Amino acid sequence: MLHAVPGWRLIRGYRREWLGKDVLAGVVLTTLLVPQGMAYAELAGLPPITGLYTTIMCLLGYAAMGPSRILVLGPDSSLGPMIAATVLPLLGAGGDPARAVALASVLAILVAVIMTVAAVAKLGFIADLLSKPTMLGYMNGLALTILVGQLPKLFGFSTDADGLVAEIGAFAQGVSQGETVAAAAAVGVVGIALVLALQRWLPKVPAIMVMVVLAILATSVFDLAARGVSLVGVLPKGFPPLTIPQIERGDIPLLVGGAIGIATISLADTISTASAFAARAGEEVHGNQEMVGIGVANFAAGLFQGFPVSTSGSRTAVAERSGARTQLTGVVGALLIIMMIVFLPGLLRNLPQPALAAVVITASLSLADIPGTTRLWRQRKVEFGLSMAAFLGVALLGVLPGIAIAIALSILNVFRRAWLPYETVLGKVEGVEGYHDVRSYPDALRLPGLAIYRFDAPLFFANAKTFRDEVRSLARTEPHPRWVVVAAEPITDVDTTAADVLLDLDQELDEAGICLVFAELKDPVRRKVDRYGLTRQIEPRHFFPTIGAAVAAFQAETGEEWSRSTVGDVAPGAR
Repeated sequence: MLHAVPGWRLIRGYRREWLGKDVLAGVVLTTLLVPQGMAYAELAGLPPITGLYTTIMCLLGYAAMGPSRILVLGPDSSLGPMIAATVLPLLGAGGDPARAVALASVLAILVAVIMTVAAVAKLGFIADLLSKPTMLGYMNGLALTILVGQLPKLFGFSTDADGLVAEIGAFAQGVSQGETVAAAAAVGVVGIALVLALQRWLPKVPAIMVMVVLAILATSVFDLAARGVSLVGVLPKGFPPLTIPQIERGDIPLLVGGAIGIATISLADTISTASAFAARAGEEVHGNQEMVGIGVANFAAGLFQGFPVSTSGSRTAVAERSGARTQLTGVVGALLIIMMIVFLPGLLRNLPQPALAAVVITASLSLADIPGTTRLWRQRKVEFGLSMAAFLGVALLGVLPGIAIAIALSILNVFRRAWLPYETVLGKVEGVEGYHDVRSYPDALRLPGLAIYRFDAPLFFANAKTFRDEVRSLARTEPHPRWVVVAAEPITDVDTTAADVLLDLDQELDEAGICLVFAELKDPVRRKVDRYGLTRQIEPRHFFPTIGAAVAAFQAETGEEWSRSTVGDVAPGAR
């Protein structure tokens, strides 16, 4: 049983030469973990210290059960708004911070349960429900939502607005009414510029830590507190005890809904990040074990006043560049944070709040992918539309409805492609083996009286009538074909509704003196067709193993030869 635990396998196989690199990488990583953990806690509407508690426990939990050698989990900018959108409505006006922490902790435990159940049931494919275009739109909308939500904090004031449009209006109103604290705005704007500049031109320098240190120094040098700049203050000393969060029973339904959305985003993010880093190292990604690792990390965080976590691509990249070899890097980071809150809780007391806003805003900018969106516009307008719909869903309706819209759009796009698949007529091209799309080869030869039709999708209840209508259209072309051969290799399934439609279509064509013929029907599909009784209703001689065999049979019966005089010169409409 111990051998099945990734952390135990790591201990058994650990090499002494890795130790120095892991410890150094852990020290470097901590400089990023502390400010980001605090900033993302505030993004989630929680006290900054909970970000450190969360970081500690998720690092230790994933080190024990996570399969990846260097993946770094922690509070994440993409989850912060989702946590806030789930927890804040349950608090009401003037909510108790302790209750907010309890709700967030239960949310983390629910995410852990969902992840574990999904791993046992091998439901890792759920992450694939978010297509790249819809995920792109969701992340762009999330980036805009985060950025706008942090602007008041960056400028030294606060608003009570809820929703993107309302927040934009409240921010503009606050600025116009002179609520901006000039010193706060200077710290925030300069902090953003510094982080972006260092990340652009000196990527090996820990940009966020440099900005944080300079902001703390600026507090002392320019007496920023006296100029109206809010500071983080002294953090609570010590590590929290094991805590079973207490909430009301009526809170559970909304928390479950939020947990499902968070688990979906966290899983998709983790699988994509793990795949990218595993490919560099020549390793494989174990999706179900990753879900267990994420689940344990969230469960550990939930028992120590933490909140839901996900993988961080930026922190993982920092660990990799710093020479990390194993999860000991994360353990070192967790131990250093524990030492800080136990022995030096006042270390960050002079950190300006606008500096934390700058951390969040720079993270939000990394979520957005404008070049990817413009590429969709150039390459495929339909997927660009899906991306924009997901973007508007997040921006106008909120984060949780946005993720639901993104998933729904991805599923509908799959359904649309199956409902209206590509379909065409095939012909024979001189000098090229086989039978080919007449759109690609307009000069293809065709046999008078024969139409070879290809439908690139499984036949089921939603598209069976589309198939029937296109075959009818071919049958009505002048001169009428005597055979309509269905090139059936792309048809990977036939359900009972489609079987009934095929039977009616065969009878209809028979009455018109046209034979409906099938070629290259896959064996599993042929067995289903046999089970439905179609091979007893449709003449057995109308099923052929290849298109060539069907063509040869037609030529033997009619004596026709290939020519450029065509049946059905216009192929069915492409979709």
